[in-house]
Amino acid sequence: MNTNKYAKHAPKFETDAFSDLLRLLQLNVDIYHNAKVCGDWQINEHVLGTTCFHLVTLGECRLEVPGYMSTNISQGDLVIFPRELPHSMTPLNKSSGPQEHRPYHTARSLEGTGMLCGEVHFQHKTSQFLLENLPAIFILPYQEETPWMGFLFEMILTESLSPNAASKAILDKLSEMLFTYALRQHLATNEAQTGFLKLYVHEKLNKAITAIHKTPDKNWTLEAMAAEAGMSRTVFAETFKSISGWTAGQYLTWWRMQLAWTALSQGDGVAETAENVGYNSEAAFSRAFQKTFATTVGKVRKNKI
Repeated sequence: MNTNKYAKHAPKFETDAFSDLLRLLQLNVDIYHNAKVCGDWQINEHVLGTTCFHLVTLGECRLEVPGYMSTNISQGDLVIFPRELPHSMTPLNKSSGPQEHRPYHTARSLEGTGMLCGEVHFQHKTSQFLLENLPAIFILPYQEETPWMGFLFEMILTESLSPNAASKAILDKLSEMLFTYALRQHLATNEAQTGFLKLYVHEKLNKAITAIHKTPDKNWTLEAMAAEAGMSRTVFAETFKSISGWTAGQYLTWWRMQLAWTALSQGDGVAETAENVGYNSEAAFSRAFQKTFATTVGKVRKNKI
């Protein structure tokens, strides 16, 4: 007889609201440049309007973003464009010779700047809400005392200097983590910022949001959401509106529709989906869906969007 007291299943690791959002978006990163740039070089924008980032892996350079900033960036600094703008990066000191992009292991003795650049892709339509609530450009300076920065930077640099089997796949995954950490740090350190993303880092409101995510089919009332947050109905409603610009009811509907988009696009039935996101009436669900996305449930279900 097995008497091992640890034989039972491990308790479920509870999710949080921001993790739910990122999982819904299904973000992934494609590294399109990872090299030491030597000579008289200049790197310009990749594809305007896409979500991208640049990580300085060796040395330093000058970043010019017309109309926004002109600044030096150094090893470990991370630059994020939620929607890529015209910009350029050049060496601080003018170099001679033709521009070259050399693998790190072949250019150890050459003067230059290491640049890792990636494009971020989202699989869900609601990525627009994330991007619209971020600044046009933001920079996270490298800080050794920030643990995730140091750990990820060292892993990325190690993989870049000594590439091996699956290096591209590893760097893509490490960069996904880098981008996700950067989003969390940006939200946590910009207290003055408002918008729906602030809900995910607000100590009390996040409790209500997490509860909504856990049981979207529940008959949520304002009182019930306020109770989850440990706030009075009035204070909860006022705080929610001032922080996000939305009412709690608007957020509830918005989240339900995001889940519905995923379910319908995967071929789930309309009635089943409506019930799973808290609608007893298929007609009411369809109207809410069309109001949110300006398209019908039928078109999304048939993968025509």
